[in-house]
Amino acid sequence: MELPEGLDWVRHSPAGRDWSATLPDRLAECAERWSLRLGPPFRYAFASLALPAHLPDGTAVVLKLQYPDEDSRHEADALAHWDGDGAIRLLEHDPHRRALLVEQCRPGTPLHELPADRALDVVTGLLPRLWRPAGAPFTSLAAEAAGWIERMPDAWQRAGRPYERRLLDAALALLTELAASQGEQVLVNQDLHAGNVLCAHREPWLVIDPKPLTGEREFSVVPMVRGRELGHSAAAVRHRLDRLSAELGLDRERVRGWTIGHTLAWSLAGDTALTHQIEVVRWLLDEH
Repeated sequence: MELPEGLDWVRHSPAGRDWSATLPDRLAECAERWSLRLGPPFRYAFASLALPAHLPDGTAVVLKLQYPDEDSRHEADALAHWDGDGAIRLLEHDPHRRALLVEQCRPGTPLHELPADRALDVVTGLLPRLWRPAGAPFTSLAAEAAGWIERMPDAWQRAGRPYERRLLDAALALLTELAASQGEQVLVNQDLHAGNVLCAHREPWLVIDPKPLTGEREFSVVPMVRGRELGHSAAAVRHRLDRLSAELGLDRERVRGWTIGHTLAWSLAGDTALTHQIEVVRWLLDEH
Protein backbone atom coordinates (compact mmCIF):
# COMPACT_ATOMS: atom_id res chain seq x y z
CA MET A 1 0.00 0.00 0.00
CA GLU A 2 1.06 3.61 -0.52
CA LEU A 3 1.98 5.29 2.74
CA PRO A 4 1.18 8.97 3.36
CA GLU A 5 4.09 11.39 3.12
CA GLY A 6 4.27 11.79 6.90
CA LEU A 7 5.39 8.16 7.17
CA ASP A 8 8.16 8.33 4.56
CA TRP A 9 10.71 7.80 7.34
CA VAL A 10 9.68 4.16 7.84
CA ARG A 11 11.17 3.24 4.47
CA HIS A 12 14.68 3.95 5.75
CA SER A 13 15.04 1.09 8.24
CA PRO A 14 14.45 -2.67 8.11
CA ALA A 15 12.09 -2.42 11.10
CA GLY A 16 10.08 0.30 9.39
CA ARG A 17 9.84 -1.66 6.16
CA ASP A 18 8.77 -4.76 8.07
CA TRP A 19 6.05 -2.78 9.84
CA SER A 20 4.75 -1.21 6.64
CA ALA A 21 4.57 -4.66 5.01
CA THR A 22 2.12 -5.80 7.71
CA LEU A 23 -0.24 -2.86 7.28
CA PRO A 24 -2.52 -4.18 4.49
CA ASP A 25 -3.40 -7.32 6.45
CA ARG A 26 -3.86 -5.43 9.70
CA LEU A 27 -6.09 -2.88 8.00
CA ALA A 28 -8.26 -5.59 6.53
CA GLU A 29 -8.51 -7.41 9.87
CA CYS A 30 -9.48 -4.24 11.76
CA ALA A 31 -12.00 -3.20 9.11
CA GLU A 32 -13.64 -6.61 9.39
CA ARG A 33 -13.53 -6.75 13.19
CA TRP A 34 -15.15 -3.33 13.66
CA SER A 35 -17.21 -3.26 10.42
CA LEU A 36 -15.47 -0.11 9.19
CA ARG A 37 -15.74 1.81 5.95
CA LEU A 38 -12.25 3.23 5.57
CA GLY A 39 -11.19 6.46 3.91
CA PRO A 40 -7.74 7.42 2.60
CA PRO A 41 -5.00 7.90 5.24
CA PHE A 42 -4.41 11.29 6.82
CA ARG A 43 -1.34 12.64 5.05
CA TYR A 44 0.11 14.46 8.07
CA ALA A 45 0.19 11.44 10.41
CA PHE A 46 3.79 10.84 11.43
CA ALA A 47 3.92 8.21 14.18
CA SER A 48 1.01 5.98 13.13
CA LEU A 49 -1.05 5.11 10.09
CA ALA A 50 -4.31 6.97 10.73
CA LEU A 51 -7.41 6.74 8.58
CA PRO A 52 -10.87 8.28 8.81
CA ALA A 53 -13.57 5.64 8.96
CA HIS A 54 -17.29 5.16 9.56
CA LEU A 55 -19.08 2.65 11.72
CA PRO A 56 -22.16 0.88 10.36
CA ASP A 57 -24.41 3.50 12.03
CA GLY A 58 -22.55 6.29 10.22
CA THR A 59 -20.50 7.48 13.21
CA ALA A 60 -17.23 9.09 12.07
CA VAL A 61 -14.16 7.59 13.78
CA VAL A 62 -10.41 7.26 13.24
CA LEU A 63 -8.51 3.98 12.97
CA LYS A 64 -4.90 4.17 14.13
CA LEU A 65 -2.31 1.48 13.51
CA GLN A 66 0.64 2.41 15.69
CA TYR A 67 4.28 2.04 14.82
CA PRO A 68 5.53 -0.24 17.63
CA ASP A 69 7.67 2.27 19.53
CA GLU A 70 7.82 2.47 23.31
CA ASP A 71 6.69 6.09 23.60
CA SER A 72 3.19 5.32 22.31
CA ARG A 73 2.77 1.91 23.97
CA HIS A 74 0.33 3.24 26.57
CA GLU A 75 -1.55 5.72 24.39
CA ALA A 76 -4.77 3.70 24.70
CA ASP A 77 -4.37 3.49 28.47
CA ALA A 78 -4.00 7.26 28.71
CA LEU A 79 -7.08 7.89 26.58
CA ALA A 80 -9.05 5.42 28.69
CA HIS A 81 -7.81 7.14 31.87
CA TRP A 82 -8.99 10.56 30.65
CA ASP A 83 -12.27 9.07 29.39
CA GLY A 84 -12.94 11.91 26.96
CA ASP A 85 -12.30 14.72 29.46
CA GLY A 86 -10.14 17.11 27.41
CA ALA A 87 -8.92 14.34 25.10
CA ILE A 88 -10.42 12.25 22.32
CA ARG A 89 -12.40 9.20 23.40
CA LEU A 90 -11.01 5.71 22.97
CA LEU A 91 -13.74 3.55 21.43
CA GLU A 92 -11.96 0.23 20.86
CA HIS A 93 -8.45 -1.14 21.35
CA ASP A 94 -6.72 -4.21 19.89
CA PRO A 95 -3.39 -4.46 21.76
CA HIS A 96 -2.14 -7.37 19.65
CA ARG A 97 -2.41 -5.34 16.44
CA ARG A 98 -1.49 -2.03 18.15
CA ALA A 99 -4.79 -0.75 16.73
CA LEU A 100 -6.95 1.99 18.23
CA LEU A 101 -10.40 3.13 17.21
CA VAL A 102 -10.90 6.68 18.46
CA GLU A 103 -13.28 9.60 18.23
CA GLN A 104 -12.84 11.76 15.15
CA CYS A 105 -12.32 15.49 15.67
CA ARG A 106 -14.34 17.60 13.28
CA PRO A 107 -13.39 19.95 11.74
CA GLY A 108 -9.99 18.88 13.12
CA THR A 109 -8.27 22.26 12.80
CA PRO A 110 -4.95 22.17 14.71
CA LEU A 111 -4.37 24.55 17.60
CA HIS A 112 -1.49 26.29 15.83
CA GLU A 113 -4.00 27.85 13.43
CA LEU A 114 -4.92 30.22 16.27
CA PRO A 115 -2.82 33.27 17.16
CA ALA A 116 -0.16 32.19 19.65
CA ASP A 117 -1.64 33.80 22.76
CA ARG A 118 -5.13 32.47 22.04
CA ALA A 119 -3.59 29.01 21.61
CA LEU A 120 -1.92 29.34 25.01
CA ASP A 121 -5.31 30.25 26.51
CA VAL A 122 -6.60 26.90 25.26
CA VAL A 123 -3.63 25.03 26.73
CA THR A 124 -4.03 26.61 30.16
CA GLY A 125 -7.67 25.53 30.14
CA LEU A 126 -7.02 21.95 29.03
CA LEU A 127 -3.97 20.91 31.01
CA PRO A 128 -5.40 20.93 34.55
CA ARG A 129 -8.10 18.52 33.35
CA LEU A 130 -5.43 16.07 32.16
CA TRP A 131 -3.40 16.14 35.39
CA ARG A 132 -4.95 13.03 36.89
CA PRO A 133 -3.19 10.82 39.43
CA ALA A 134 -1.97 7.65 37.71
CA GLY A 135 0.29 4.68 38.32
CA ALA A 136 0.61 1.39 36.46
CA PRO A 137 0.91 0.67 33.59
CA PHE A 138 2.46 4.04 32.79
CA THR A 139 6.25 4.54 32.78
CA SER A 140 7.47 7.06 35.33
CA LEU A 141 9.19 10.25 34.25
CA ALA A 142 12.07 9.35 36.59
CA ALA A 143 12.63 6.03 34.81
CA GLU A 144 12.34 7.67 31.39
CA ALA A 145 14.82 10.38 32.37
CA ALA A 146 17.28 7.72 33.54
CA GLY A 147 17.14 6.24 30.05
CA TRP A 148 17.78 9.63 28.42
CA ILE A 149 20.75 10.21 30.72
CA GLU A 150 22.20 6.82 29.86
CA ARG A 151 21.72 7.11 26.08
CA MET A 152 22.51 10.75 25.38
CA PRO A 153 26.32 10.74 25.60
CA ASP A 154 26.72 7.78 23.22
CA ALA A 155 24.10 9.16 20.83
CA TRP A 156 25.93 12.50 20.79
CA GLN A 157 29.23 10.74 19.96
CA ARG A 158 27.67 8.58 17.22
CA ALA A 159 26.09 11.62 15.58
CA GLY A 160 29.48 13.34 15.35
CA ARG A 161 29.08 15.68 18.33
CA PRO A 162 26.54 17.92 16.54
CA TYR A 163 26.27 20.44 19.38
CA GLU A 164 28.51 21.85 22.10
CA ARG A 165 29.54 19.64 25.01
CA ARG A 166 28.26 22.30 27.41
CA LEU A 167 24.69 21.64 26.23
CA LEU A 168 25.04 17.92 26.91
CA ASP A 169 26.59 18.47 30.34
CA ALA A 170 23.90 20.97 31.34
CA ALA A 171 21.06 18.72 30.18
CA LEU A 172 22.44 15.68 32.00
CA ALA A 173 22.87 17.65 35.22
CA LEU A 174 19.37 19.11 35.03
CA LEU A 175 17.71 15.78 34.28
CA THR A 176 19.53 14.12 37.16
CA GLU A 177 18.51 16.80 39.65
CA LEU A 178 14.92 17.24 38.46
CA ALA A 179 14.09 13.54 38.25
CA ALA A 180 15.07 13.05 41.88
CA SER A 181 13.16 16.04 43.30
CA GLN A 182 9.73 15.94 41.67
CA GLY A 183 6.43 17.00 43.13
CA GLU A 184 3.11 15.16 42.95
CA GLN A 185 2.94 12.54 40.20
CA VAL A 186 0.17 12.89 37.62
CA LEU A 187 -0.43 11.74 34.07
CA VAL A 188 1.68 13.89 31.73
CA ASN A 189 2.11 13.85 27.97
CA GLN A 190 5.57 14.26 26.48
CA ASP A 191 4.22 15.12 23.01
CA LEU A 192 1.55 17.74 23.75
CA HIS A 193 2.45 20.26 21.05
CA ALA A 194 0.11 22.56 19.14
CA GLY A 195 -0.38 20.06 16.31
CA ASN A 196 -1.76 17.49 18.74
CA VAL A 197 -4.70 19.58 19.93
CA LEU A 198 -7.58 19.68 17.45
CA CYS A 199 -10.83 21.59 17.11
CA ALA A 200 -13.86 19.33 17.60
CA HIS A 201 -17.65 19.40 17.92
CA ARG A 202 -17.99 17.67 21.30
CA GLU A 203 -15.61 20.18 22.89
CA PRO A 204 -13.93 23.21 21.33
CA TRP A 205 -10.49 21.53 21.57
CA LEU A 206 -9.34 17.97 22.28
CA VAL A 207 -5.90 16.40 22.79
CA ILE A 208 -4.84 13.57 20.47
CA ASP A 209 -1.83 11.23 20.20
CA PRO A 210 -0.55 11.19 23.80
CA LYS A 211 2.83 9.76 24.72
CA PRO A 212 2.08 9.34 28.41
CA LEU A 213 4.26 9.20 31.51
CA THR A 214 3.64 9.76 35.19
CA GLY A 215 5.56 12.76 36.46
CA GLU A 216 5.27 16.23 37.95
CA ARG A 217 3.11 18.90 36.35
CA GLU A 218 6.09 21.06 35.33
CA PHE A 219 7.07 18.48 32.72
CA SER A 220 3.71 18.56 30.96
CA VAL A 221 4.20 21.96 29.29
CA VAL A 222 7.63 21.18 27.81
CA PRO A 223 6.42 20.36 24.26
CA MET A 224 4.40 23.58 24.12
CA VAL A 225 7.33 25.66 25.33
CA ARG A 226 9.72 24.32 22.71
CA GLY A 227 7.33 23.65 19.81
CA ARG A 228 7.86 25.57 16.58
CA GLU A 229 4.15 25.69 15.78
CA LEU A 230 3.52 28.82 17.88
CA GLY A 231 6.67 30.66 16.86
CA HIS A 232 10.34 29.74 16.75
CA SER A 233 12.54 32.40 18.31
CA ALA A 234 14.18 32.99 21.66
CA ALA A 235 11.51 35.56 22.52
CA ALA A 236 8.63 33.25 21.55
CA VAL A 237 10.03 30.33 23.55
CA ARG A 238 10.59 32.45 26.64
CA HIS A 239 7.13 34.00 26.32
CA ARG A 240 5.51 30.54 26.31
CA LEU A 241 7.68 29.51 29.25
CA ASP A 242 6.65 32.60 31.22
CA ARG A 243 2.94 32.46 30.43
CA LEU A 244 2.41 28.73 30.94
CA SER A 245 4.43 28.67 34.16
CA ALA A 246 2.67 31.69 35.66
CA GLU A 247 -0.89 30.89 34.62
CA LEU A 248 -0.71 27.21 35.56
CA GLY A 249 1.04 27.86 38.88
CA LEU A 250 4.20 25.98 37.87
CA ASP A 251 7.80 26.46 39.00
CA ARG A 252 9.35 28.32 36.07
CA GLU A 253 12.89 27.10 36.72
CA ARG A 254 11.76 23.47 36.81
CA VAL A 255 9.83 23.93 33.56
CA ARG A 256 12.92 25.54 32.03
CA GLY A 257 15.13 22.68 33.23
CA TRP A 258 12.82 19.95 31.96
CA THR A 259 12.57 21.75 28.63
CA ILE A 260 16.36 21.84 28.26
CA GLY A 261 16.76 18.20 29.23
CA HIS A 262 13.89 16.69 27.27
CA THR A 263 14.46 18.83 24.19
CA LEU A 264 18.10 17.80 23.97
CA ALA A 265 17.19 14.16 24.59
CA TRP A 266 14.82 14.38 21.60
CA SER A 267 17.21 16.41 19.42
CA LEU A 268 18.63 13.48 17.45
CA ALA A 269 16.74 11.37 14.94
CA GLY A 270 19.22 8.56 14.46
CA ASP A 271 22.38 10.39 13.49
CA THR A 272 20.52 13.48 12.27
CA ALA A 273 20.56 16.52 14.52
CA LEU A 274 17.32 18.50 14.77
CA THR A 275 18.75 21.99 14.74
CA HIS A 276 15.53 23.70 15.84
CA GLN A 277 15.55 21.61 19.02
CA ILE A 278 19.17 22.47 19.73
CA GLU A 279 18.42 26.17 19.23
CA VAL A 280 15.75 26.02 21.94
CA VAL A 281 18.26 24.49 24.36
CA ARG A 282 20.78 27.25 23.64
CA TRP A 283 18.17 30.00 24.05
CA LEU A 284 17.07 28.69 27.45
CA LEU A 285 20.57 27.97 28.74
CA ASP A 286 21.84 31.36 27.67
CA GLU A 287 19.05 33.38 29.33
CA HIS A 288 21.03 33.33 32.61
